[in-house]
This record gives sequence, C-alpha cells and structure tokens, in this order.
Amino acid sequence: MDTDLPPIPFLDLKAQQARLGPGLRARIDAVLAHGQFILGPEVTELEQRLAAFCGAAHCVSVSSGTDALQIAMMAEGIGPGDAVFLPAFTYTATAEVPLLLGATPVFVDIDPATFQIDPAHLEARIGAVNAAGLLRPRAVVGVDLFGQPAPWPALRDIAARHGLFTLDDCAQAFGAALGGERLGRAADATATSFFPSKPLGAYGDGGALFTESDERAALYRSLRTHGEGTTRYDVQRIGMNGRLDTLQAAVLLAKLDVFEAELARRETIARRYDEALASVFATPVRVPESSSAWAIYAVLLRDGAAREAMQARLRARGVPSAVYYPKPLHHQPAYRASHDGAALPVSEDVATRIMALPLHPDLDDAQVARVIEACLEGAADAAG
Repeated sequence: MDTDLPPIPFLDLKAQQARLGPGLRARIDAVLAHGQFILGPEVTELEQRLAAFCGAAHCVSVSSGTDALQIAMMAEGIGPGDAVFLPAFTYTATAEVPLLLGATPVFVDIDPATFQIDPAHLEARIGAVNAAGLLRPRAVVGVDLFGQPAPWPALRDIAARHGLFTLDDCAQAFGAALGGERLGRAADATATSFFPSKPLGAYGDGGALFTESDERAALYRSLRTHGEGTTRYDVQRIGMNGRLDTLQAAVLLAKLDVFEAELARRETIARRYDEALASVFATPVRVPESSSAWAIYAVLLRDGAAREAMQARLRARGVPSAVYYPKPLHHQPAYRASHDGAALPVSEDVATRIMALPLHPDLDDAQVARVIEACLEGAADAAG
C-alpha cells in the first residue's frame, strides 16, 4: 500500500459541505435574511418533512438528542423511585437522563451478535426489580445501536405485559427501517439526534421527538419552551430551554434533500466491507427484516490485544478506527453507585473487542479499497 497517500478521514463533513454547496448556502442565507433565529419557518418545515419521512404523526424538534430523551421522560413524569431499563452498552446520554430526573437506570445486557438490548435479559431484569420491591418499573429504552433497529416487536410485547412506557433512542439510526417501516413509530416515543456525526447531522447540536400521540406532542412542545402554555408568559409546568435553532433546521433541510442517496451509499460501503473482511473480523450481523442507517460499522476482534495491534497497523497505513464503547455503562464511575451489581458479561466482553471502521457517504471507492487493503494487510502481519 502507498503510505504517501493522505490519511482517510473517519468522518468528512468538509467534503459533504462542498458537495451540498449552493443548496446549503441558500438555506442559511434565507435565515440570515428573515432573521427569525428561534422557531423560524425552517423549524416548522423541517418537522413536517421529518414526520413525513418516517411516517410519524408528529415531529417536535429540540436542541439535542439528550434533550429529546429528557423531554420524553419528563412528559411521562418519570422520577424518584422509578426504574428505567436500558442497555449497558451504549452512549452515556441514555443513562444520564434518568439520573438527572431522579430515576434509576437498570442496566440490561445485549445480544452478542447484533449488540442490541437482549429481550430475555430485559425480562429477567424486570423480574428482579419487581422481586426486590425497591423501585417501580416505569420505562424501557431501546437503543438502535450503530444504526440498526433494536428488537422492537419483542420490546413492545414485554412493555405491554408490564405496563411500561417505551422510548426509542434512535440517535444513531434515523433513516433505518424495521419490518419495512422507518423507525419513528416503533415505540410510544422516539428520540433522535442531529449531532454532526449522525447519519442526518446538523452543524451543531440538535434533535427531535416523534410520537403518534397528539397529547404527547403538545406536551413536548411546551416542555421544550420553558413549560409555556398558550402564550409565552403562561407557564403551565416546569420545562426547559430545548428548542432547535433555525439555522440548524436550515442545514438539516439541505441535508435532507440528499439523505436517501447518502443512506444508499452507506449501505453500499457496508456491503463491500462485509464481502471483503469476513475472513478478518466478525463483521456486523444484520437485525432480521431491517435496514441500517450505518452510523457506525463495528467489527469484533479476538481480544483487546488484537484490537490494539490492528488499530496500530491501520494508523500506520493512514486508516483511522475508533472504539464504541471502551466501557459498558455500569463500569463508568458516574454510574457505578446506581448499578445493582448484576452480571452483564456480553457488554463487558464486547467492549474489549469492538472496533469501528470509517463509513460515511463521502468515502470514495478508492478510500474504501484502501481501508479494506489495510485491514487485510494488518491481518496478514498478525498472522506472520
């Protein structure tokens, strides 16, 4: 491999910005011209287009994916004494929000093949909480990890039997589908993120909530704007400042125009990796009857030492990699005191062996070939 070539970007927002060019600038210039920087017309247009995209009755844009999770839980009155069940292997925001509201996250192990929350272990965890009698089971958060859907039919069935609110943490998977339907209606509420690295990303923080409920949508709109009622100074409830900036809505509208094509490109790259690298890594196992948004293409190596060695070999060839996530949540210092000590062996094992390869729509064919070649050469070095 020619090591004189420039390093491959793990994420290339500059290339995306250049590709979008005039359309992106026209959207931003329109906001600068009308000057409605908070809840301007682009926010309403974006909400309507996002709802139509995934077939949801309502979309309420908010200031971040974390705030989307918080607003959804605030609307349900989740707080002290409540148990919120969520996977141990995910980003911190999923567990952070229940604690901010005074509730207790109950960590659930994951499926060793798909990395999604394990329904069987969820059942066991609900049973254990009920048996202990210290917390009220209130909600289950399914995370559509790395762009693939969580096992929503099973999660909905479990939630219905136990009377739990379902919240889809779709931060990494907007654009994914399960059973032929886009995510956005799989749970009682769906929260997504428009952080710049996400499949549909803004140029700053942003997020959205989706729901089929008129009542929930109205409550989300109130909570995102300081709990206001019919007028700005009619304060009906304790809320927060959680609105999406108009400029970020403008950026997202420009990106939404090409989003379908970008999803298709992500799928093409993922399939190339699948075909070329199955002999080197444990490549991603697809969730049945689904399509992925491919926010992250994560492979498994033999162990932590093999991962470290492979990352070093890739770096030497100008190919980046990343680790999502180096620690399961119950091992994070901030959450140790909340964990009940239950064993979560799959999450712990996956954290030591997982590695992500670059995958974004501006990765060209030559760069994809370089990534593949570097992985194959790295495997050959290790074998030799």
